Formats: sequence, C-alpha cells, structure tokens
Amino acid sequence: MRHDKLFLWFLANPSAPRYVGQLRLVGAGKGVSLQYGAAWLREGFALSEDLPLVDTEQLPRWKGMAVGAVDDARPDRWGERVIQYIDKPARLSLMEYLFYAGDERFGALGVSTSAEAYLPRPRSALPRLAQAQQLSEIVRKVSARDPVSDIERKLLATGGSFGGAKPKALIEIGAEQWIIKFFNNEPIDVPLVEHASMTLAGLAGITVAQTQVVPLVGEHALAVRRFDRDGTTRIHGISAGTALRAQAVATLEPELGYPGLAQLLRRAGVAEGGLNLLDMQELFRRMVFNILIDNTDDHEKNHTLLVVAPHRQGKYRLAPAYDVLTTNSGQGYQEFIVGTDQRDSTLANAMSQCELFGYTPAQAAAQVLRVIQVVNGWRAHFAACGVSAADLASLAERIDGEQLLGQRQNFNAADYANPKRQRRRSPFAP
Repeated sequence: MRHDKLFLWFLANPSAPRYVGQLRLVGAGKGVSLQYGAAWLREGFALSEDLPLVDTEQLPRWKGMAVGAVDDARPDRWGERVIQYIDKPARLSLMEYLFYAGDERFGALGVSTSAEAYLPRPRSALPRLAQAQQLSEIVRKVSARDPVSDIERKLLATGGSFGGAKPKALIEIGAEQWIIKFFNNEPIDVPLVEHASMTLAGLAGITVAQTQVVPLVGEHALAVRRFDRDGTTRIHGISAGTALRAQAVATLEPELGYPGLAQLLRRAGVAEGGLNLLDMQELFRRMVFNILIDNTDDHEKNHTLLVVAPHRQGKYRLAPAYDVLTTNSGQGYQEFIVGTDQRDSTLANAMSQCELFGYTPAQAAAQVLRVIQVVNGWRAHFAACGVSAADLASLAERIDGEQLLGQRQNFNAADYANPKRQRRRSPFAP
C-alpha cells in the first residue's frame, strides 16, 4: 500500500491520543508537509519553532525531509534498512518510512492511517532481555540480507526500525523500554567501549543515559534506557538539528554547532531555577569531553532537546547524553561546530566562544581542567569496565596520541585569566 496522506497524533498519554493534523507527500515525493487540525489549533502547541499554530499547509523548508519536528519521527539508516527488508513497502518514500516506523518511535508523535482514531501500524509485544541473543542473530541476518522466518520478522519489526545508523532494536527490561545496540563487526568491542565512555562522561559532570552491558555468545551488546519515556508517559523531543534549523533562514545552510545550541537553550530553555544556564554549561563540558576522547561523531542527531513545557516560551531541557564513545578516528575535527575555528578538535577552539555557554574564560578553563582530570583516568576506567588490553592499546593511539594527550598536558588555565588571548595553531595541522 502507498501512503500519500497520513495523520499525525500526539501521544504524551497513549491512552488518550490527540489528533494533530494531516501529513501529505509533497515535492515529487521528497518531502512531507503538515496542516494542523482545528482542535490542535485551538488547544495544541507548535511542535517546533518552525511549525507555528497557523491554519495553513506548512511545507518542509529543507529538501528530502519532513517538516519541522515531524522529521524526528522517522527512522534513520538502520531503521530504513529494516523497513526495506522486513516490510518491503511497494514504494520507498518519507511517508512509507514514517508509517512503518511504528508506534514506539522516538518522542511523543505517532502516525495513523485515520484522522478519527489513532490507528498505527500494528505491532506485537516488545522482546524481553532474555531474547537478546535471538534478536542479535536476526539483526545479523538482516545485515547480511539472509532470509528470516515469520517469527523472526515479527520479533524485529516490533522495535527494529528505531532511528540511528547502526544495528539496534527495542527491548523491555523490568517493564521499561531500552534500546539495545549490537556489535557490528567493528575492530574493537564497540558496545563495551560505549558503556565505558558513557560512564566516564558521567564522572565529568555530564548527565548520561543509563546503560548496561548485555553479554551475548562471543560478544557484547549495549542496552540504553530510553529518556523519552517516563513510565507510560511519552516525552516530546526534537533533535538539535531540528531545533537549530527552525531558527535558520530557509534554504540557507544552518549553523549546526555547540555555541548555537547553547544560545538556543539560553533563549528557549527552562529559565526557572537557572536550568537553562545549567544546561548550557553542561553542553560545554560535553563538547570538551567529546574532543578529548576523540568522539567525532557528535552530529546534530546525537543531541536532543526534551520539550518539557510545550505551552511556554521556556520549554526545552537538554536531554541526557547518548551515543558518546571514542570513534578512534583521529580526524581532528568534530561534526558539530565548536568555536571560531569551526569544527577543529582543539581546546583552544572550545574556549574561543566559552562566553556563549554562560562561562567567563576563567570559569570555562576550570571546567576544562575538570574534564581533563577525568579523561586522564580513562584507561583505568575502561579496564574496570572490562575493555580488553588489545582494545585499550588501540584506543590509546588516539586518546593518548600526540594531538589529544598534548592538549591535556599543555592546557594552562592561567592563560585564560587574562581576557587577551592568542590564536593557537591546531595540533592536527600538517
């Protein structure tokens, strides 16, 4: 079945779904529009800042995307691959991906074939932790494009179309939903390294999603507790990319980076109790930590804002950090803009716009020292988490390599006591 028109619902309380509006395939099938329904216009809220409550069809401002926050309701590469393999839709378009992503997608939005009742794609119960080994074997079959049975198809289809680039699925642990991420033939034990990286980040004053290692036959998987769920309540959230594009001029390349996200939190974060300032300052620590552990996969989809007060101006909170791990690339630049030297992976670049994170230079330098102290202990922490000696040696080539170790050793907080700063050459420069 082809879907040229679907209907968007808000599922904060899944037992009382609220109709949002109509989705339509536009631009020769390359985008999806939204038109709010009358009841949502009266009682709802703007799903993202580029989707104001107006009675008109709102078209996507970026090619190949759904409009505003709706784009975060669709799967990424792995999810699309599962849909192509398991569901085999008659046509591959954004509408098909939105529909087949199912009921347990990220956030609180749902897609239905009806405007009168919430009728999502049917699903079975989520697999349990005890089925992780079986799920891993099914994921391996999908990766290899091997045939799967009807039972295997149902097991994976329940939560296998969740977003992200690498193999993952949804499982239930103790009546809560977790995302389980599988080994993908990487040269190191990535699930174990991600658990070690995430827990190390927690020691640096970074709020991280809860993780647990899942032992499988001959390998590990990683379970990450969903932060967009609170019991049965679903929390509306948007990616940093959606939030930053919403305030950008249409068709122009948006500035996707840490300083811009910090300023968005300053303007639209929850101001009560100075929570927006705390989020801005934590974002600075996340940036520094990512630089120092060589996590260069810090793109705009790997940062999320939770919409905790949708009817207020100050509505966003920085979601717990996730997908934090050393990528072992040594490429010398981040995916997210860092500072005046754009994406350069340097502490000098991180410090260059520290005022935009609510810090004076001296305060920011103290935070850098805090993160450095934690990262200096990375090897002992990773070993305690079970990372093998071979993997430690491989990771040390980057984390303790000349470019990153040199920055940790040579950073001098006293240089930032005086506001007059000198421009420094990147250690990654040839």
